[in-house]
Amino acid sequence: MLLHSRHRSCSRRQGLTTAIVSLGLAFCPIPSLSPAHGSEIVVASYEGVINPVSAEYLHDALAFTHSSGAQALILNLDTPGGLDTSMRLMIKDMTASTTPVIVFVAPSGGRAASAGVFITMAAHVAAMAPGTNIGAAHPVAMGGGEMDRTMKEKVENDAVAYIKSIADQRGRNVSWAEEAVRKSVSVTEQEALKLKIIDIVADNMPALLKQLNGRKVSLPNGSITLSTDAATLHEFPMGTRLELLKILSDPNIAYLLMSIGTIGIMAELYSPGAILPGIIGAISLILAFYSLQSLPVNYAGALLVILGVIFLLLEILITSYGVLALGGVAAMTLGGLLLIKSEAPYLQVSVSFLLPTVLIFGGLIGFVAWTAFRSGRGKPVTGVEGMIGSIGIAKTDLNPRGQITLHGEIWDAVSQHPIRQGETAEVVSVEGLTVTVASPHGQPV
Repeated sequence: MLLHSRHRSCSRRQGLTTAIVSLGLAFCPIPSLSPAHGSEIVVASYEGVINPVSAEYLHDALAFTHSSGAQALILNLDTPGGLDTSMRLMIKDMTASTTPVIVFVAPSGGRAASAGVFITMAAHVAAMAPGTNIGAAHPVAMGGGEMDRTMKEKVENDAVAYIKSIADQRGRNVSWAEEAVRKSVSVTEQEALKLKIIDIVADNMPALLKQLNGRKVSLPNGSITLSTDAATLHEFPMGTRLELLKILSDPNIAYLLMSIGTIGIMAELYSPGAILPGIIGAISLILAFYSLQSLPVNYAGALLVILGVIFLLLEILITSYGVLALGGVAAMTLGGLLLIKSEAPYLQVSVSFLLPTVLIFGGLIGFVAWTAFRSGRGKPVTGVEGMIGSIGIAKTDLNPRGQITLHGEIWDAVSQHPIRQGETAEVVSVEGLTVTVASPHGQPV
């Protein structure tokens, strides 16, 4: 009886415990659908070509978002496209992120073209501002001029497969994503919303936050619900270092730095000991090499730029009557046009920047060459040659020998015509420590 009573008591306790646990599970929220608790949202803004700088900036912004406990990262994006390798690095960081990434194509007039299409579609939430567009994602020859037909098909098919996988993962329009690559189609923000390319159209940041509130986002570690009604925004600046590297990644700046660097090094070689031109040249060349390593460089174009600079500098040393200068200007112009091997206009040296730069360099070198030519033809002002034509005063009578005072010094002098003490005498020639003089203008006194 006692054992039976104890058994019934234990059964009742187990049943009560099971009921309590079941009730608790029924009312406890499921972790995968828990709301995001962070009250802060990080905002990063990037405008320009997708390159290693943009990839590093997004990586740093995501790292800061994770460490600060913010509930999401908003990337304000305005880009014409860029490098495939940098784009893929950014997408890898976004897909692996345990914090939601919202890409907001803004402001009005901005775009997400080429690589920007991939990045926008890879976002956990994709949004666009009115007056923006997205599309034209057909790959171009980023790394080496014209591609043959087979290579074009390979690159295109690879890009299509990549963007389709991204669109399918995020539940976006897969067929349009393929057309964006194959046919370079582009649509407005309203069309993108209707075609389910993006999730939100928002006029500004407050409107975006309002529409984000309560939205569920799938992450690698589960799903969360955004709570943005009382969220505070934290701007994540690019920083001075990345801003500088972004400027250096401009192909126009790369061309300018390479030209200045070559001029500085050549000037130091021609005039050893000047030091400053060598310092400026070395620094400029190092910065140019950094800039060019992030761009698809045509080495024939780079050599033409260097050759053009050498021709311009040789114009100073060799009297070619402008032939070397014209050759230098032509070589620098052709080199600038061929410097970047890409069909993408935003990766090429701008003609509006190239021509003024070449003309300015050519003009400066021409002016220096003209000045050197004039000084070479001028009368020497130092040494023995500089004494010829100088006017002295006869210290004694010269008939034909005597002494004159010249530049504060007493010289033995010879004159073919008599010159009396105190009269002026012009130096005709110098032989050792004796000068031959004559009356000014060669007239006898």
